[in-house]
Amino acid sequence: MKEYDVIVIGAGPGGYVSAIRSAQLGLKTAIVEKRFLGGVCLNIGCIPSKALIKNADVAHTLRERGKEFGFSFDNLELDYSVAYDRSRKISERLVRGVGFLMKKHKIDVHMGAAKLTAKDTIEVTPDEGEAENLKAKNIIIATGSHPFTVPGVELDGEKVVDYEGAILRKELPKSAVIIGGGAIGVEFATIWNAYGVDVTIVEMLDHLLPVEDEAISKEIEKAYQKRGIKIMTQSKVKGVETTEAGTKVTVETGDGEKEVEAGLTLMSIGFRPNSKGLGLEEVGVKIDKRGFVEVDDRMATSVDGIWAIGDVTGKLLLAHVASAMGIVAAENIAGVDTVKLNYDMMPRATYCHPQTASFGYTEAQAKEMGYEVSVGEFPFQPNGKALGLGDYQGFVKIVTDKKYGEVLGAQMVGPDVSELLPELTLAQRWELTAHEIARNVHTHPTLSEAIMEAAESAGGEAIHI
Repeated sequence: MKEYDVIVIGAGPGGYVSAIRSAQLGLKTAIVEKRFLGGVCLNIGCIPSKALIKNADVAHTLRERGKEFGFSFDNLELDYSVAYDRSRKISERLVRGVGFLMKKHKIDVHMGAAKLTAKDTIEVTPDEGEAENLKAKNIIIATGSHPFTVPGVELDGEKVVDYEGAILRKELPKSAVIIGGGAIGVEFATIWNAYGVDVTIVEMLDHLLPVEDEAISKEIEKAYQKRGIKIMTQSKVKGVETTEAGTKVTVETGDGEKEVEAGLTLMSIGFRPNSKGLGLEEVGVKIDKRGFVEVDDRMATSVDGIWAIGDVTGKLLLAHVASAMGIVAAENIAGVDTVKLNYDMMPRATYCHPQTASFGYTEAQAKEMGYEVSVGEFPFQPNGKALGLGDYQGFVKIVTDKKYGEVLGAQMVGPDVSELLPELTLAQRWELTAHEIARNVHTHPTLSEAIMEAAESAGGEAIHI
């Protein structure tokens, strides 16, 4: 039986990063993966979807904005299959990179389904061949999550699909109903609409992107309505029926039941943890009622030597959070200095058009927590770089503590705002004030000037508005 200091179960952005950090710290490390290195994110999630979104941005410009940029076409042809092929090549390139990193750091890779047979022993069953047993002083659970569906609705992989069925689809649907107005839903709405697909989004809550500040949600809804995307909020799906032409979705709205027909239905209403069948409860690991593995600030579970990170813990279901958790787990195992993660302050981004990005507390949340807040806001419309890009819808909003000026959170919607987050999260982490952000000289012309202007606005010193 092979023995290790650390075995990581799951090779997604949390798992493979944790394995690399463990190896860097001198621990003999192995990783077990059931399906593919890189996990959902690199193979069928955040990476290929961003490639598709780039193609969609180009398609939208060609279809809708030729006059603005001074070009026209007699017969414009858009081949979505090329976008699909490009997304797969990018994914494959990064996955090969993960394989290279495993070799570079001398991490053993075992492909197969893992199950704990004891708190320090894992049985790995490959698709073909005999099972093998591995032993480890420490085991890190990084198995991620999977999408769930409306009760009674079955995914057939052709007419009713989840994100995997959508992202691996080489042909565009003629029309689509997207159930769920969260990140995945609005991103696919952006992609398909850019190619001329008739898209309807059905969201049970009051707004699209319901976890974001209401002002961001309203800005996205305004942009989508302008693009011709139909939005049904405060609407509950009662059932999905497959038809010869596609699907028929029954929706309960404030005006009664309605039926929406489309060639394809995408289910994107949420995720559940991949914690079943791993043998966790059998060895004493505590799991909550929703199936998430309970961990402390060190990423340790209730059983000594077993750790968990990423989506399976339910802390915040984002790839970069899983990676951060993975590093913390490895460093705690190795007994070196590490950090305590503040999940409230983790950055979030949605790559719809316009993009959204946020972290920390909204203005309402900060007030509810007892802060006396000062808010700085600056629109992209007077920003020179945004105007030059022809992409100036949206704003930057910074929420600060009025007494000390410390940053409590930020909400942004607009061009490439996901790239603007690190300045603000770094400032928050090291307790910089809005005044200090404002006095940091920003290159002109850049989108980042909107951060500076919003910080100035928080102190009542905005220059350009």
